[in-house]
Amino acid sequence: MTLADVAAAAGVSAQTVSRVVRDPSSVPDETRLRVEAAVAATGYVPNLAASNLASNRSRTVAVLVPQINASVFADTVHAFSTALASHGYQIFVGTTEYRPEQEEAVLRSFLGRRPDGVLMVGTSHTRGTLSLLEAGQVPVVETWGWSEEPVDLLVGFSNAAAASAMVAHLVERGRQRITFAGRHTAGDPRAGERLDGYATAVRELLGGAPRTVDAGPEPVTMDTGVTLLDLALERYPDSDAVMFSSDVFAAGALQACVRRGIDVPGTLALAGFGDFELARHLVPALTTVAAPGARIGELAAELLLTRMRGAPVDRPHRDVGYQVVARGSS
Repeated sequence: MTLADVAAAAGVSAQTVSRVVRDPSSVPDETRLRVEAAVAATGYVPNLAASNLASNRSRTVAVLVPQINASVFADTVHAFSTALASHGYQIFVGTTEYRPEQEEAVLRSFLGRRPDGVLMVGTSHTRGTLSLLEAGQVPVVETWGWSEEPVDLLVGFSNAAAASAMVAHLVERGRQRITFAGRHTAGDPRAGERLDGYATAVRELLGGAPRTVDAGPEPVTMDTGVTLLDLALERYPDSDAVMFSSDVFAAGALQACVRRGIDVPGTLALAGFGDFELARHLVPALTTVAAPGARIGELAAELLLTRMRGAPVDRPHRDVGYQVVARGSS
């Protein structure tokens, strides 16, 4: 089946069919639905490779995230993909596993496929990654962090400020001996920013030295959360609160406390970061920091679509903020 066959079946011009294939939102709903019905009825599959060669556009966007499974980034990717699909774009996703060298390798592979744009989680990259982005000459939107010198577009928030706000919450609840538990690795700069925010707030609000434990290269799993809890209680047995760099860690620790009969929050308050769905279903429900993951994806798509069309972007750097969600664990 050809484009002309679909046009004849839908009673429209071949140009209109082409517009529906390339950018569905640019066509009135009634016409679009008629064309889509004709496409389905005829079994037409557009030759995107030929179209891409002719237009020098791939109608694809590359997405690089640390991980997908049990991840707060899933909401961002879903919202981003949904917003782009209505304009005829599809995404391909690569995971970096919190390893800077893997981010560089994945980006190099993706740029070889000539995407029209790139979404990246985070604002800290290797020199090689930055060189690739500069040479690629495609719009880039960084997310889930904040930087005074972004690569291009930016949709995120300050992880350090969010962590400081969580410390302030715990102090307001009467906690004086707060320990920070997380992974202090070069591949997870957002966790490092949360550690910095925690340390700054502890010095300012409590006048003491930061108390931290490090999971090292261990994966972001609930099992690692149990390990972090054990490290915190071994190194700082007088802790009255443990603040984790991720809800995944905090959830594992909370379940361990329940099994061991540790009173949460009476003896030990626990807090996480991310506001995963499981956070509100734990018993007690987990206090955490929430960031608008879906909104990040929607805004990132909006800015990237504007830039990919060659139009100027109003406010290319958007701070979406965060919220301390107080629940039963604190």
